[in-house]
Amino acid sequence: MKRIMAVFDVDPFYADKFAEYTNQKETIPFTAVAFTGIEQLRKFSEEETIELLLVGDQTDSRALEGIRVGQMIRLSESRARTEDMPTVYKYQASDSVLRDVMACYQVREAVEPLAVIGAKSRIVGVYSPIGRCGKTGFAVTLGQVLAHDSRVLYLNLEEFSGFSKLLGSGYGESFSDLIYFYRQGEYGRMRLGSMVYSLGGMDYVPPVSCAEDLAVMEGAETAGLVSQIARESGYDVVILDLGHFLRNVEEILALCDVIYSPVKEDVVSGAKLEEWQNYLEVSGRHAIWEKVRILKLPRQSVPDSRRDYFGQLLWGDLGDFVRELTGRSRGSGR
Repeated sequence: MKRIMAVFDVDPFYADKFAEYTNQKETIPFTAVAFTGIEQLRKFSEEETIELLLVGDQTDSRALEGIRVGQMIRLSESRARTEDMPTVYKYQASDSVLRDVMACYQVREAVEPLAVIGAKSRIVGVYSPIGRCGKTGFAVTLGQVLAHDSRVLYLNLEEFSGFSKLLGSGYGESFSDLIYFYRQGEYGRMRLGSMVYSLGGMDYVPPVSCAEDLAVMEGAETAGLVSQIARESGYDVVILDLGHFLRNVEEILALCDVIYSPVKEDVVSGAKLEEWQNYLEVSGRHAIWEKVRILKLPRQSVPDSRRDYFGQLLWGDLGDFVRELTGRSRGSGR
């Protein structure tokens, strides 16, 4: 059952729009309700349990006395911090506001975890023993196409993803922080929610900020983190873009429901693929090979600039290939 996030602001347009945006994010464990009148909010709090209240900074704290809420966060019109409660800058993209709100809410999660009721996410692995095969372009395009009618989380587990450069975006937290919190026993759904960004309808966590963060994780640890995300996150599909820096990657592949493996058609690539198959067989991991789907991606011109790189792939030959693979029409994908 979702908990209630109340949004109180003297600007009715802001409160309504932010509540509407939050309620569209099905993976956020809150139902948002907008208020523009203090007495309306007070009466509501007497009848319903408000877990989290976001309040505009034009509201005097004394006016909020007697209103029963689990935690308050100030929606500030400036980036200055307030002393009376945690503060989030309100005039930024809604996903950034929501991400900051989730980060402020972390302190309560350790005391009272939010359980998620529902089916475990389907885990789709994208892995190949062959380099420069278009793996990441395929994985991101797949995520965007599936996001048309599913809740999708993309996780890039490569040592150097290039995401910050391709998307022209800097990140505060990344998968490195998820690793840290998991190893400290402090990972939870709210931690994940505070790090999620969106691209073409799919959510993603920024890849690791330091390659060594992947190397220090044992295969079983990484698999444990992925399993917990799949159980608790509320996504329909989790896509794993797996690199070669991971230790015992087979333990992660074993979790996957299907494994897409892009390949090239040259002699060396064929030899590497056969060696990987033989290794899985002799090491008793034939069950992994049975889930592998070999893909020969269409020949395509590589986008000539970083500008909307993944968008160019989505609406090019690769996007058409993925839509045919997944049974989606060309009208899907955004």
